Amino acid sequence: MLQLILGGARSGKSRHAEKTAKSFACPVIYIATAEARDAEMRERIRHHQSQRPAEWNLVEAPLDLVDQLLAHDHDNQVILIDCLTLWLSNLLITEDVHFQSQQCDRLVQILLTLKSDVIMVSNETGLGVVPMGELSRRFVDESGRLHQRLGEVVDKVEFCVAGFAMCLKGEAS
Repeated sequence: MLQLILGGARSGKSRHAEKTAKSFACPVIYIATAEARDAEMRERIRHHQSQRPAEWNLVEAPLDLVDQLLAHDHDNQVILIDCLTLWLSNLLITEDVHFQSQQCDRLVQILLTLKSDVIMVSNETGLGVVPMGELSRRFVDESGRLHQRLGEVVDKVEFCVAGFAMCLKGEAS
């Protein structure tokens, strides 16, 4: 089962993803993509850590998400990735202008080969105004493209608003 959970900031998407992962009743690998570059992000990370069950294995993958997926893939487990937009941000600020597109291509290609159930969390960024800055516009464009590509290959897509998940693709929970 491949699942994409989208939503805005503080929409409840991470909480919903964690609840979904628990419902599988099998081991969970939590892949975190955030980097604690400032005090506010450190606090966000602490908050997310406090919400997760202690028995979940943590893998940090700010850039090498695909390699970590391949390294930790097994039958009868869930891999929860939180979150793709932080990963995308990390990719976009690397010096290699092609790195982001290469990594997104790799992600879409390997997802269907994985034995694990995979739940991906990502921020829906395309609902607001077009940003003024070039990097911000590229981020919105690239995250929208990635979400569309993932939406085509995953089994289920949900959109979270105010703590409620709406099923966009697949069977509702």
